[in-house]
Amino acid sequence: MSPEIIHTSSFPADATRLILGAARDAIKERGIFRIALSGGHTPAAINRYWAANSGGLQWDRVQVTFGDERCVPPDDEQSNYRMARLSLLDSVPIPPGNVFRIQAELPPDIAAAEYDARLVRLADRFQEPRYRHDLLLLGMGPDGHTASLFPGTEALKEQTRNVVHNFVPQLNTHRITFTYPLINAARHVCFLVSGEEKKPVVEEILAGKGNYPSAHVAPTDGRLTWLLGWP
Repeated sequence: MSPEIIHTSSFPADATRLILGAARDAIKERGIFRIALSGGHTPAAINRYWAANSGGLQWDRVQVTFGDERCVPPDDEQSNYRMARLSLLDSVPIPPGNVFRIQAELPPDIAAAEYDARLVRLADRFQEPRYRHDLLLLGMGPDGHTASLFPGTEALKEQTRNVVHNFVPQLNTHRITFTYPLINAARHVCFLVSGEEKKPVVEEILAGKGNYPSAHVAPTDGRLTWLLGWP
């Protein structure tokens, strides 16, 4: 299935409409909305808009996971969880038990294994072979990375696990990240991309060129959307 490409000059508003539409459909059809949040500056702005314009969303039926995390405590300024908490989660009535944080203060291999095991248990509860997000939000860096799947890193090769720790030589650091098998199991994956410096990479990917990590996101039985913050 070809990706849906949406250009917008009202990024937070259009992203929020997409999220709320997916939420309403999922809750109507399955009684729960399972969303994976992304880190970064663009998602932070979207989170704030979403928190202020949630449209009567049944937050007790929302289940939140995180596509990647830096190996820092949850109160660290670099934490994706902290960003999500401050920009969204603290402002909405979501039950704390519905938010599944990566315990990134643990050693990277242990944190990744714990999160992978948690998603396996949740998938078993839903009688699924692999945990299936209703909406999985992704950003993209100027190098074409998404989540913490960076060019040339070992996590790109993972074919079995949902979550792995990934050493990123470019940054000389470890990250915890979703893998392609989990990402591509989602019902709907949406890239949220703004910034003119990323436009050439997006154009290459959409033209079927370039071996960027983001180019390998292709839901096996779901939709793929690119929400782009330029005309």
